[in-house]
Amino acid sequence: MLLSGVLFAVFGLLGAFVRVPYVALGPGPTYDTLGKVDGTQVVRIEGHQSYPTSGQLRMTTVSLDDEVTLFGALGLWVSGRFALAPREEYFEPGESDAEVKKENVKQFQDSQSNAEVAALRRLGYPVQVLAKEVVAGSPADHVLSAGDRLLVVNGKEITKEDDVRAALADTEPGQTISLTFQHDGRPERTETLTLAEHPDPERSEGFIGLQPIDRADVPFEVDISLQDVGGPSAGLMFALAIMDRMTPGDLVAGERIAGTGEITEKGRVDPIGGISFKVVAAHEAGATTFLVPQANCAEAAAAAPDGLRLVKVTDLDSALDALEGLKAGEPVPSC
Repeated sequence: MLLSGVLFAVFGLLGAFVRVPYVALGPGPTYDTLGKVDGTQVVRIEGHQSYPTSGQLRMTTVSLDDEVTLFGALGLWVSGRFALAPREEYFEPGESDAEVKKENVKQFQDSQSNAEVAALRRLGYPVQVLAKEVVAGSPADHVLSAGDRLLVVNGKEITKEDDVRAALADTEPGQTISLTFQHDGRPERTETLTLAEHPDPERSEGFIGLQPIDRADVPFEVDISLQDVGGPSAGLMFALAIMDRMTPGDLVAGERIAGTGEITEKGRVDPIGGISFKVVAAHEAGATTFLVPQANCAEAAAAAPDGLRLVKVTDLDSALDALEGLKAGEPVPSC
């Protein structure tokens, strides 16, 4: 009996305190991108007229708990509200929690930038092309800095990021090209670069060593304020909130609409993870409609609670059309 008692106590301690190599996933908090969080407007337009809105555009999240004990895992699994997944699917070997959080924050910041560019481009505002990253040891290193504005590459005027790739398409390693750019608002500079071999052996064009990115070129600021959220999937809802604030009329017309989707600078909506948890979170937040990336439709339909309408979107235009259709009582694409 004494031995059994000791074993039982040891098992209890192990089950209560020893972590298992799994993470727990479940519905996370939702945020109204048209509203305020902790007293701060989530999307603010500074230096440009903004228009009143009604209703809600709720971005959705997934909760992730990486400190799961054996007993905790059993409890979460039995609840039916959470799912368990191997830790290595979310954390690289040797990767710390801080490193994962840093990457998630970066993805979230990129989603905000992409949302701004997609929305303002849709509204007809120009974009500028910046050097997002410069590869160490590449021809562009020590010439360009991250954030420099690209104006002309190899004789081609740069008005969108695709122009950079097009300007280099017919080049070869060892070829000399000119590069005109602007650093920190200073006068334009033109430098000559000798292209290197591309690190991808399947690509034969010359390598310059920079990653271009589109950014809005406007005399006002779009400020997105939301803390303690990570990942790229809020882009669509941020873009819609910017559109709603910068245009007369009302996209939502008093309804509570949720959604998700990673958005590119050109407005394409890409699929995301955790859609089955996000539809639950949206329903619990009172949403009646959920905007779903097309590629996530099957998974969303299998998990959606009764009473939540799933609307299929492929890009920013289709999302805007769907909102207008809902407002007018017209049929819209569904999952």
